[in-house]
Amino acid sequence: MKLYSQYLSANSGAAESDASPMVEMNTTPLIDVLLVLLVMLIITIPVQLHSVNLDMPSYQASTVEPEVVLVQMDAAGFLRWNAELVPDIASLNMRVATSAAMSVQPEIHLRPSSDTPYAFVAAFLVMAQKAGLTKVGVVN
Repeated sequence: MKLYSQYLSANSGAAESDASPMVEMNTTPLIDVLLVLLVMLIITIPVQLHSVNLDMPSYQASTVEPEVVLVQMDAAGFLRWNAELVPDIASLNMRVATSAAMSVQPEIHLRPSSDTPYAFVAAFLVMAQKAGLTKVGVVN
């Protein structure tokens, strides 16, 4: 038996002084358990403790209804701006530019008659686009 123990001690590479028992504790499982407990604690804390109370200012947005401008067009090319006859192109350009410069642009409802040439309608739409009007529609 003594020969066998000498063989083991010779092949293990450990000296006789290192034969003392190992006293270190493996802490890896302990850390894992602590992390699980910490996560469970964080989850079970009421949601109210996680919130941040802020005093937000109250604001009511004022809704400004845009003005509606009805532009009527007949087959001869005569225009009416809200039932008022527009005498010439310069006057029409001035009204379109004034409408485009407003802070709240009016809605332009273009109502051509059924026999109005498309070229007249297209010319008005191009004029409105160049002036910067964004709310232009063709209505019946």
